[in-house]
Amino acid sequence: MMLVPAIILTIVFQYLPMAGIVIAFQDFKPWLGLTGSKWVGLDNFRFLFKYPDIDQVIWNTFIIAFFKMAAGLVVPFLFAVLLNEVRNIGFKRMTQTLVYLPHFLSWVILGGILLDILAPDGGMVNKLVTALGGKPVFFLGDGDWFRVTIIVSDVWKEFGFGTIVFLASLAGINPALYEAAEVDGATRLRQTIHITFPALMPMAIVLGTLSIGNILNAGFDQVFNLYNPLVYEKGDIIDTFVYRLGILNGKMSFATTVGLFKSVVGTVLIVLSYRLAYKLANYRVF
Repeated sequence: MMLVPAIILTIVFQYLPMAGIVIAFQDFKPWLGLTGSKWVGLDNFRFLFKYPDIDQVIWNTFIIAFFKMAAGLVVPFLFAVLLNEVRNIGFKRMTQTLVYLPHFLSWVILGGILLDILAPDGGMVNKLVTALGGKPVFFLGDGDWFRVTIIVSDVWKEFGFGTIVFLASLAGINPALYEAAEVDGATRLRQTIHITFPALMPMAIVLGTLSIGNILNAGFDQVFNLYNPLVYEKGDIIDTFVYRLGILNGKMSFATTVGLFKSVVGTVLIVLSYRLAYKLANYRVF
């Protein structure tokens, strides 16, 4: 009975909308509906792969998503190890709380904050850069800097929450291993390298392989709240591309085609990632 509400929500918001996939094979007109719109078969998919900007959009998505995943795995891993070495419990708990907080803020709020502190004229960061003798940087107006800003701000927002998984793994390490290593004369660094790292690696492998399925999810909320026409070339991703085509330009059939393409590729990657997780770390869902 407790599962019934979740099942109903999943059916209504995840499965019923799948009927709209048919739009990808039609010249969809809202006033004609799904049944009245002209059937065009695979024409939208042929047009997709000939579209002049699609290669750049896919490449942008891949680059941003890949570095987000890589940094989002390494930073929580190292932070959890460092935090585990803190002996002052009060300081440790305060640090954990502070780094968790950004996770609970929406990108609408953080986007506004970043727009202010990264502004080229009067932003806090550029004031510091100027004070150190540098020239102001247009973080959200230069394509290369925009990518860096997107990746760094995403890691800053999420690494504290991601640390929880690794801290849980650290809690499961047998203290006797550290005691035995200390008796043998191992330093804290040696204990970390030979006990802590190996204990965390299976979880890191699982998280890394499972994240492969999200290689085409570069974060619509974040990019949408921070990007602008100046950075479309380097910052436009599949989700924002679909939004502009489908919602702003009214090309619903083409937008659905792009979204379906992304979903199919994502499904294949998810299946492969679960197989890799099972092979490398003996992790399985079913």
